[in-house]
Amino acid sequence: MANSASRLEIAPAPGDSYVQSFARGLAVICSFSALAPRQTLSEVAAGTGLTRAGARRILLTLQTLGYVAGDGKHFRLTPRILELGFAYLSSLPIWNLAEPVMERLADQVKESCSAAVLDGADIVYVLRVHTHKIMSLNLGVGSRLPAYCTSMGRMLLAGLPDAEVQQRLLASDLKARTQRTVTDVPELIERVRRARAQGWCLVDQELEEGLISMAAPVLNQAGKTVAALNISGQANRTNASVMQQTMLPALREAAKTISQLLHLKIPH
Repeated sequence: MANSASRLEIAPAPGDSYVQSFARGLAVICSFSALAPRQTLSEVAAGTGLTRAGARRILLTLQTLGYVAGDGKHFRLTPRILELGFAYLSSLPIWNLAEPVMERLADQVKESCSAAVLDGADIVYVLRVHTHKIMSLNLGVGSRLPAYCTSMGRMLLAGLPDAEVQQRLLASDLKARTQRTVTDVPELIERVRRARAQGWCLVDQELEEGLISMAAPVLNQAGKTVAALNISGQANRTNASVMQQTMLPALREAAKTISQLLHLKIPH
């Protein structure tokens, strides 16, 4: 919820190119999360930096439109909010074509497979194929994770110039999620460069204890990284070295196949 508030604090001044009320409505939507699925009016106001009156107007508007439901005290998002995310996904038919590729990959390596895109300092999941429950976090389409400590995040950052990588890392909340998490910006930039040079990335238990993930880039026709594909597993089943040896070729081949589908289906 703090992210929503910070977005309001740095927002541009209202004008012809910026509708403040719309921005505030989005901040209210973003204030709901897995940690705060139901909120009171006061909680929404505090989390977004709005007045109670302003938060109330937005919540009641969203309720009238069917995006929010309330019981008189608490508010929550409704399934209709998914229409906003599906509008994005449906505008990119590539993911409908990519899903069978990811399902084959998950079946081949017997591990979960995901695809994500970069949004600021975070990654946003656009597709998930589950095989095991491997994380304490409940991830699905639309879920966000920090880029700095995830394999897909570093792979996506690798598609950017170093100066922009540094800018996005400095905008991140670089905290140690495990004893292995790298939070030093120069070291993170070096790891992003390594991912760029080798064309893949492995992150060993930096996001969560016991979780290992490997990612490869999805490229458009111009060779620009537009998404990342990963497989994730548990260290107690497959260590990082074995995962790299046995699963990396299949991961890279799947990412290459999706890239080829991207070239065929999306105009440039």
